[in-house]
This record gives sequence, C-alpha cells and structure tokens, in this order.
Amino acid sequence: MANHCDGDSNCTGSSFKISSIKFTKLFINGDFVDSVSGRTFNTFDPRTGEVIAKVSLGDAEDVDLAVKAARHAFDNGPWPRMSGSERGLIMMKFADLIQENAEEIAALDTVNGGKLFTVCKVIDIAILCRCSRQNSRNSIEIVQRTSRTAPALAAGCTIILKPAEQTPLSALYYAHLAKRAGIPDGVLNVVNGHGHTTGAAISSHMDIDKVTFTGSTEVGRKIMMAAAASNLKPVSLELGGKSPLLIFDDADIDQAADIAFREKTKATVVGDPFDPKVHQGPQTDKKQFEKILSYIEKGDVFDEVQNNGRSNQESKQHNLWLGSGIITKNLNVANSVSRSIRAGVIWINCYVAFDVDCPYGGYKMSGFGRDYSLEALNQYLQTKSVVTPVVHSPWY
Repeated sequence: MANHCDGDSNCTGSSFKISSIKFTKLFINGDFVDSVSGRTFNTFDPRTGEVIAKVSLGDAEDVDLAVKAARHAFDNGPWPRMSGSERGLIMMKFADLIQENAEEIAALDTVNGGKLFTVCKVIDIAILCRCSRQNSRNSIEIVQRTSRTAPALAAGCTIILKPAEQTPLSALYYAHLAKRAGIPDGVLNVVNGHGHTTGAAISSHMDIDKVTFTGSTEVGRKIMMAAAASNLKPVSLELGGKSPLLIFDDADIDQAADIAFREKTKATVVGDPFDPKVHQGPQTDKKQFEKILSYIEKGDVFDEVQNNGRSNQESKQHNLWLGSGIITKNLNVANSVSRSIRAGVIWINCYVAFDVDCPYGGYKMSGFGRDYSLEALNQYLQTKSVVTPVVHSPWY
C-alpha cells in the first residue's frame, strides 16, 4: 500500500492510492495464470474513471481448465474427504488471514468498486471473520465476497468463481489467501471474464453440478435455460428486487423518518470513499449510476398508497420480492402484514438488518435459494438413502 488510512479524519481519499495491484491473472489449480488467449481487459477506479489494472480475460477454454482442476480435486482430492472439523480448521486460518489483510482487501473493494473504505474494513470484514470463526465448528463458514462460496467450501465442494467483471480484484486476493490458508489446489478457482462468454460457459458446462448467481432477473433466466439445456444442473439465484418500506398511521414518526433516511439524506456527504467523512461513494460504473438516477426520477416516497396505485402495480408487474419493511406500533398489524407479504425477508421497525443465522433470499422473480444459516449449507448437499438388509436380526 502506498498510504495508510485508519479512519483518521486527516486521511483524505484523493491522497490514498494503491501502489500496485498484486493479482490480475486467473487463479486455476492453485496458481495465477494468464488466460489461454492471452487477452486482458481494463478494470477501473470509479472515483476517476482511470484504469487501475489490466486483468486476464477468461473465456470458455479457461473455464474448461478450471472445471478440470475442480473436478479432479473433488473426485480425487482430500478436500471432500476431510471431516467437517478438519475443513473448519483451515477455514479458521483463512479467516485469520483475511483479518490480517483487512486494510488491503478493503482498499481493493474501495478503489475498484467505490465501497466506503471504513465500512468495508471495520464492518464488512469484521463480520466476515466473525462468521467464519463462529460457524467453522459446524462447517458453515460464511465469508463475505462469497456468501455462497463459503458454505459450498464447508460442504466439501470445489468451486469456479466468476467475479463481476467490474470488480474482480478482491476475489483474486481472496484466492491468494485461500491458498496460504491451506485450501488444496483446484478447490477454489477464479476465472475473470464477461457474463455473456465466461458466465455462459459456466452455466452450460456439462461437468459443473450446480450454479449460483447474484444479479439481474434477465441474466438469471438465461442461466436457468443454459443449466436446463445442458446437464439439468440445479441453480440458486439472488436477483434483487423492489423492497418497499411500509409506514403505518400509528408509526412513531421520528423512528420512521430515521429508518427511511428522509432527513438523513439531506445531510449525506457524497464523495471519495476513502474519506471517512463521506457517507456515499461513487457507483461502480456509469450504467449503474444512470439506472439509479432513473429511479430517482420516478420518485421513492409514496403517501396513501392504494392497491391499484402505480408503485404497487409496478411491484406486482415486476414480481420482485426480496424484502420488505414494516413500521408500526401495533403488533397485530405487524403480524398480519408480515404473514401476508410474500417476500424473503420482512423487517419490522427496522430495515436492511442482517444476521448470519437469519436466512436471506427472495420470492418469485427475486430468485430462490438462501444465503446464511443452515439453509445456505443445505443448498450444496444432497440426500442419499442407503438401505442395507440386516439378515437374521433378533429384532425382527
């Protein structure tokens, strides 16, 4: 790192730069390698639009190599054959390494994705490590960046991870730490690339047993079709959605305003995400920025909403039900409304609150499958019945 930033008010974002990006290649079978084609693509700093690094561009041939490594590690390697406690010890070491390198990981997510540096370092990575240690005894290590990768590892699976093409850098750093922690070669592979090429090759690959995806409903549909058309592999999808906050007449107005950020938004400081005085950094790219502006144009606070109102009809039309918030003092209202809303998460007198023991996922076109808790682990397990006759048993 070129500069040190620990949250002190004298640390300004414009002065904080990463001296060098250590990992820009693909990570296959325990090694960082160039793509077969030798091609690269640019990854950008959303603060300035400048190129941070050239990253190896994977495609179908690279996916084949990663799948071959992962398949060999699964069919013949030690990882699936370890006990849960043995894998847990390695994942504990993985968590220790993540904590030791928290500043560099946070800086990568900030410089590559616009995420607030202090939030990433102090909150996200701390929770990530706590989750890993807390659950390693049960072999449910949940490491943020890969809330789906970690339970898959815990279950003994081997993995090909394709990070979003806009933000590949921290995923590569995690792969480096995984190897240092002792995760065997071939168990975790990272293939950078675009969704329509690298992602499509993963979705349709005949030797991949399951696909998970976080992104848009449109792409989720394509992944399901590719999975069905290939080897009928199961799919888990987290597709986001419209998560309304319902404020009832009896609600505490101050509490409601605080949760809805109506007043706080006026004082929000938008700027460089390395600056501790900033509340909101840049969007990852221009496309996402323009999408958010379009939602602002439509408006985001509605009063006296009717069942046939535009906002309610829009939610029904898109059929996106990831979460919903309810603010009320009336326990009967909270119970009846929470039972009536068909969404994956219902927050009562709070909003966007998460816990590692609370399953998270959507209904309808917001996807299916759950992150966190035992539900996350179960997505990577299959039930097998083994029946053996007991001949001449005294009990029969």
